[in-house]
Amino acid sequence: MTVAGEILPRDLRTAEGARLAGALLDADLPFEASRHLYDAALSYANGTVAEQHLRDAKALAGDHPAVLIAQYRFYFYKGRLHDALDVARICLLKAARENGLHPDWRRVRAGDADFGAYDARLPRFFLFTLKAYAYLQMRLGHLEEGHQAVSKLLELDPSDKVGARVLLDVLAAAAAGEDE
Repeated sequence: MTVAGEILPRDLRTAEGARLAGALLDADLPFEASRHLYDAALSYANGTVAEQHLRDAKALAGDHPAVLIAQYRFYFYKGRLHDALDVARICLLKAARENGLHPDWRRVRAGDADFGAYDARLPRFFLFTLKAYAYLQMRLGHLEEGHQAVSKLLELDPSDKVGARVLLDVLAAAAAGEDE
């Protein structure tokens, strides 16, 4: 059973995202953990029950990307942005580790991984995770940290395949609002 469509952020529902999701989310996910993710999605309206399913999935599958992305989405859509940011940080460290990158995203360089290749799923996971991190920082009012993360995204992905420039537009709008 795959629950990728249930737990993927919109960024990962594109054709590129579907390939990434298939590679990351379905690989080695125990059936029972998958079942808990599915049940969490079904019980989303009852946050206590859904969160228990997410904890059960985590107990079974540790830091599997499917579990982490499900946790992130749950916290994000429930408006628990600090909790979502905590998960984004975990994902960022996991993506850095799995790509052999420096654990501090600020020290990652464009040549450290094949960030421009559509089929390079692990580098893409790093980029999507950094984008989520940047967005959350901005939403929480940490505009400078968000700007630094967006700038790093554009350094790593100059053709902007993950859509980081839209976050620059958000930053520009926020700055324009402050100037008024």
